[in-house]
Formats: sequence, structure tokens, C-alpha cells
Amino acid sequence: MLFNSYAFMFAFLPATLAVYYALGRRSGGAAMAFLAAASLFFYGWWNPAYLGLLGGSIAFNFVIGRAILARTLGDPARRRLLVIGVAGDLALLAWFKYADFALATLSAVTGREMPHLGIVLPIGISFFTFTQIAFLVDTAREARAPYDAARYALFVTFFPHLLAGPLFHHKEMMPQFAAPETVRPKAESFSVGLTIFIIGLFKKAVVADGMAGFASPLFDAAAAGTAPGLVAAWGGALAYTFQLYYDFSGYSDMAIGAARCFGIRLPLNFHSPYKATNIIEFWRRWHMTLSRFLRDYLYIPLGGNRHGRLARYRNLFLTMLLGGLWHGAAWTFVAWGALHGLYLAANHAWHALRVRLGFACELGLAGKLAGGTVTFLAVVVGWVLFRATSFAAAARILAGMAGMNGAGEPDALFGIAYGAALYGGIDETVALAALALATFALPNTQELMAGFAPALPHKLLRPAASAAHLLPRRLAWRALAWRPGAGWAFVMMAALLVALSRMSGVSPFLYYQF
Repeated sequence: MLFNSYAFMFAFLPATLAVYYALGRRSGGAAMAFLAAASLFFYGWWNPAYLGLLGGSIAFNFVIGRAILARTLGDPARRRLLVIGVAGDLALLAWFKYADFALATLSAVTGREMPHLGIVLPIGISFFTFTQIAFLVDTAREARAPYDAARYALFVTFFPHLLAGPLFHHKEMMPQFAAPETVRPKAESFSVGLTIFIIGLFKKAVVADGMAGFASPLFDAAAAGTAPGLVAAWGGALAYTFQLYYDFSGYSDMAIGAARCFGIRLPLNFHSPYKATNIIEFWRRWHMTLSRFLRDYLYIPLGGNRHGRLARYRNLFLTMLLGGLWHGAAWTFVAWGALHGLYLAANHAWHALRVRLGFACELGLAGKLAGGTVTFLAVVVGWVLFRATSFAAAARILAGMAGMNGAGEPDALFGIAYGAALYGGIDETVALAALALATFALPNTQELMAGFAPALPHKLLRPAASAAHLLPRRLAWRALAWRPGAGWAFVMMAALLVALSRMSGVSPFLYYQF
């Protein structure tokens, strides 16, 4: 079931909320057990056959986790059980996600024809696997009380995050599931949650799906062998850059909003990443919960920055290389991860050089503009590898962006009819310019909603009693701060109606394939 479907918005979500809060009046445990069951129904809506896979994964990790807790801290058995648990999770992920990829690679290397297994990737397997790996690692590191099966099942399956994150830690969620006030309905939770959900739906249905009409024709043409010109290449690459951001941040907003309706706060997943002034900052703002997972469970165990500068750069590169492979079973994803590993290593080396030369002071406006421009362009280049179906297709687009194919005629490649129709006849140049202005100049969702704690606290967001502390200091932007009232209700209703009018068909979220 997709968030941007009528079945979810007008049947599943309201019905689940009604039963959840009705049960919550009598028993918090019953409400949480029902929410876990509803989450399984939500997952099974896509393909009931994979409920057994999800249930088996939950049972396996629950048993391993309880066995770890039965041993005292320092007992070598804890480590052995952890290895068994993590190996089991990775084996499951490897089979479904990478078996055919490994066979295809082996076939290409050896020249021998290998069978194609045709394995269908279960939706959300990367996210519920990583969630449980983090849980097992934390369980092995710490001493704490045992947990019950119902709340553990809810921790894994909680439907707003199940299919594409945000990834969260048990310390963030278990206390919320156990708190009596969570199951008590609050007007503020509904108002804040629905507002964030509508913002996310608008991002997905209007912005991201509209940009797809400009991005897809370019990448499809490049895959078919067409060499795009300068204008078409940059137009399509920028369109995909915005499509991916608004698609995934829109999903995250919808997840955070839906969870808030149940009185539960999820961690923040995006914080205006395209405003970053360097690539390190970009990864602190983009897919923030995945960045945290890679740091805590891959980069630090590899050694982090504890063994010198070169080891640090190596660990950064390996972390991003594996992060690229996590995104998809294709060498283009591996190359994208390697590219960002090199970006990060170069960025850290540059910072170290500035310190040695005595230029470690805060950048001024000109420095921030230059850094932001270079960072954004580097990210756009990376997204070409991320989206292209082959290295050859990526090379054609990158060559076009470098001007090696001439200026070209954009209309020859772009399906303007679809994109322009979605934007009411606005052409690509105007749409991209308007979207760039909104992306770089306007406050993001959590800045608009900052006065109402829309997500779990994050160090990038300073504590604030009101949204004015987080919005730009100019009074014009402070006026945008969300607050309950007729004005914002009208704006959100208009945004909802526009989004619904664009939902002629159900468009899956891009990150569902990862």
C-alpha cells in the first residue's frame, strides 16, 4: 500500500487511527498490538506471500536478541550470537537483493553463462533488515531489560517507516511505544501530523512526479544510445536531482506526519541538503538516518578516524562504497558510492590543509556561495550515475553536460507534453528555475513546523520555543511559520486538492526499489 493512494489516505489511515485510539482508552498494550497487526496488513497489501518472510525475520532477530540479553556483558557468547544474527540478516538480504547481480557479474567475468534466478526483491527488505541489525548490535553492546514480542514486532513493522525509512534506533522508539500518553488522542498531534503529511503528498504528487516528466525522457534516450546536447543533458540531470529529493523527502514527510497522528515522533531524514556548503554537510542533511547508520555500524567499526588520516580516508571510501551497493544491485550504484567516498575524503583533506595553512576561520558569504555551488554541481554529477541504467548511458549524459555533444535541441529528447501538462503548460526551464528558487530560498518542512516539534530532536535543529528561531531572520520568512488557524488550514486544503488532482495513477516512491 502506498501513502499516495486513495486506499491509504481515505480508508487505512483513518480506520487504523480510530481503532488505535479506541483501544488506547482501555489498554496501551492492546493499542500497540493492534498497531503492529495493522502494520503487517499494510505490508501484506503489496504481496501477502512476503508476510512470512517479514515474520520469519522478526522471529529470528527476536530470539537472537533475547538470547544475547540472557548473557552477561563481557560474555563471549554475546559476540558469537551477534555474529550469527547479523550474518543471518545479511544472508537474507544478499539472497534477495544480490544473488542475480552476483551471477550476472560472474558471467561477465568468466564468459560462462550463468542462470538468472528471477528473484523478486521484497519491498522494504533493506530497511527492516538494517533496523534489526542495528538493534542486535545495540543489544550486544548494552545491558538492559528484556523486551516483549509485541513491541519488538511494532518496532520493526511500524508502517510509516517500514517500506523506506526513516531508519530509527530502539532508544528512540521503545520509550514512545511504552508511554501511556502516546495512545491518548491530542488535537495538536492530528493537526501537525496531517499538515506534514499533506506537505509530503504535495512534494510527491506535484513536484517529484512533475519533474519525472522532464528527467525520464533524457535517461531513457541515453540508455537507447542517443547523445544529448548541453541543454538537454543539464535539464534532465537537474530535473532528476529535484525529482529524487522531493520524492524521498516527500515520502519522509508523509511518514513523519502519519506517525505523528499516532502520537509518535520519527527521526528527521532530510534538512535542506542542497543548501549544504560542502559534501560533508550534504551527508549530514541527506538521508540522515542512513548516514547515521553507516557511521555507527560501518565507519566506526572499520576504525573511523582512530588510526590516522589515511586510514580515515580509506574508511570513508569503503563506507560509501558499501553504501552505494546497498542502494542497488548494479555497478553504477557502486560507482556512485565510490565517487561520494572520494568526495568525502577530498573534503576532509581540504579541511585539514586549511587548518595547516591557518585558514580554518568561518567562511564568509562569498565562500559559502562558492562552496554551495561546487557541492551542488558535484551532487548533480553523482546523481547521473545513480539514475543511469548503465555506464555507457551515464557517459553520454556526462559528455553532454560537459558540452562534448554540442548545445543540442532539448525538445528532441524531452517529453514536454507530459511534464508541461503536469505543470499546467509551464515549460522545463521555468519549472526548474521556480523549483530551484523554492529549494534554496524557502524554509523546509521542519523549519515551518519548528514550533511544534515535528520530529525527534536533532543537533542540526536548535531547540526553539517558536518557529521564528529557525526561520531566516527576515520578517517575510518568519511570517511563514506554521500555526493552527484558518489561514494555514485553507493553504493545506488547497495543497491537498492540487495534489489529489495530480494523482491520475499511483506513482511508486523511488526509494521503494532500494
